[in-house]
Amino acid sequence: MSTYEEFLDGEHPEHVAVYLTEGMVGDLGPLEQYGERTDDGIVLVVPGDQGRSVFKQVTGMEAMQFSQQAMGTNGDIADSLAGGDCPSKHPDEPASDHETEFVFAFFEEQNEEVGGLYAEGDVMHAYAYCECGTAYSDRWVV
Repeated sequence: MSTYEEFLDGEHPEHVAVYLTEGMVGDLGPLEQYGERTDDGIVLVVPGDQGRSVFKQVTGMEAMQFSQQAMGTNGDIADSLAGGDCPSKHPDEPASDHETEFVFAFFEEQNEEVGGLYAEGDVMHAYAYCECGTAYSDRWVV
């Protein structure tokens, strides 16, 4: 099982995941040795500090500032972390106008004391950025 698959299953809580599209980074080839290739990009699962550094190098944004910005808008991010459905897309717009450029994700381990979703299991926090400029978030029990 790859680190990516283990991360999606709630292992490696000290890691973060960064999904990047080819349009965001250009050539994905050099990154393939570090991540899991998807249809439209690559998902890197790396230790937290390294992941936040990679995120900043590629996007020019601080991961936590981006996360705070994205929290203001709920959206639907794929469980695979490789894309999402932009909440700004109108039904009459083509989906190609709302492609996900990148996703930043981490999870918090189950915490029954906090209650709610956190009492049910590990909670994935995912934050996406659409090419239209919308930042949005999603979370779910792993």
